[in-house]
Amino acid sequence: MSTGLFSSTVQSSELISTPQARPKKGDPHFQNEALGRSRGGLTTKIHLACDGKGRPLAFTITPGQQHDCTQLQALLDSICVPRFGKGRPRKRPDHLIADRGYSYPFCRRLLLKRGIPHTIPERKNQAERRSKKPGRPLSFSKERYARRNMIERCINRLKQWRGFATRYEKRAVYFCAAITLISLMIWLN
Repeated sequence: MSTGLFSSTVQSSELISTPQARPKKGDPHFQNEALGRSRGGLTTKIHLACDGKGRPLAFTITPGQQHDCTQLQALLDSICVPRFGKGRPRKRPDHLIADRGYSYPFCRRLLLKRGIPHTIPERKNQAERRSKKPGRPLSFSKERYARRNMIERCINRLKQWRGFATRYEKRAVYFCAAITLISLMIWLN
């Protein structure tokens, strides 16, 4: 499962043992640990995709201040559902239900390009802009959007694990491993 972290190759000249100083706070090493600053301290945002039964399919983690819509493409790329029998794994969901954080033209164009039907409520400023221009309004089904609570239930099931709810792990790689382990436990139950 791709988590969006980068990997690098080690040159043979780097294998010589030399004393290394600890990386400084602004170094790129710490910028890749998905820790964001806010008034409350350090935060991490988990972008999660789950199936209709509330089981996690894919996730990415980012610093807490990063917007949701920036991770939609990475999240859709990491979905991989194996088929029974022969055939390639499924990469495209039947329908996507998301909140207002994904109600941007970029996200809608991406979903349209991939042929994924979606239910995303329109933000107020978008509705005001759209009312000034003639055209077809976006379709929105309240009954279908009511099923978005599955993702909230999935997050609540993940938060039952104390290490997930408080992020004890300093390194992003270990936190991703913990999320993967918890997701496997949810699938096995």
